[in-house]
Amino acid sequence: MTDALPVLRREADVSEESWNDARGRLSFRTLIDGDETATNALTFGTATLKPGEWLALHRHAPPEIYFILSGSGAMTIDGVRHDVSAGTGIFIPGNAEHGISNAGPETLKFLYAFAVNGFSEVVYVFS
Repeated sequence: MTDALPVLRREADVSEESWNDARGRLSFRTLIDGDETATNALTFGTATLKPGEWLALHRHAPPEIYFILSGSGAMTIDGVRHDVSAGTGIFIPGNAEHGISNAGPETLKFLYAFAVNGFSEVVYVFS
């Protein structure tokens, strides 16, 4: 592992990825990722769900946090549904089954973060 360096990365400068399959219907941008930036120990980005879009129930070994930036939706963690809206912080324990959906009229946008060197270390297992 190389030494980490300070990194500033604008969301608009990062390529948007999207899923439109059994994993869900959403787009996301990983801003800090040791696979692409001179960083380590943390990986984070933003995800966007337009009205009616979702991220399917899944799990992965690393714990994760979400912070809802805008909009509202429903977050399910280990079978318990939670209403979420802008300003909500969420801790998801490692291997907890979770997913999120946007049933509202506005775009739902959230920050996601993992304590891993790169997004490639997160192995998604969909339910």
